[in-house]
Amino acid sequence: MTIFLILAPYGVYTFLMFMTSATISVFAGSAICLATIAIDVARGRSVKILAAGSAILFAGIGLFLVLHPTLGTLGVKLSVDIGIFVISLGSMLARRPFTLQYAIESVPAETAAMPGFLTANYVITAAWTVAALLMMAANIALLYFPGLPVWSGLAVAFAARNSAIYFTKWYPEYRQIKYGAQAAALPEAP
Repeated sequence: MTIFLILAPYGVYTFLMFMTSATISVFAGSAICLATIAIDVARGRSVKILAAGSAILFAGIGLFLVLHPTLGTLGVKLSVDIGIFVISLGSMLARRPFTLQYAIESVPAETAAMPGFLTANYVITAAWTVAALLMMAANIALLYFPGLPVWSGLAVAFAARNSAIYFTKWYPEYRQIKYGAQAAALPEAP
């Protein structure tokens, strides 16, 4: 359920880009981000860096499109990818990887207190940062090489996003298997 709420704004934005204008698409993405924030607040959870940053990102691009409607579809996609990259990398540089907020709310307190927990969140956030970087590169390639098929950019975005989703699910299990046995083998404190 959590991954669905996290990705819902981007899914709606992407779907609407095929059906309607970029302006409507980004404003809809912003509205979905605000809805996910409202759901978190209603459940007593924190406002997430990614959701708040994405709401601002989508709304900012939408306002830009209202004032300068000449920005093309690829320009909008590139702007969104750059924004997500900045949010993701910025959260790591601010020493609060965006995945940490989601992880703390979904694991027991003992797990969140483990020494490798923060490191794992840096690694997972880095995977999402790389995915955003790959999507940016695909859109830049489409901008500078207009003869490339549009599906190539979609294929890169699909592969990057799905790889990041898979990694996000796989990596905590990997760490549990790798370090769980070592932690269990440690003697108890007297």
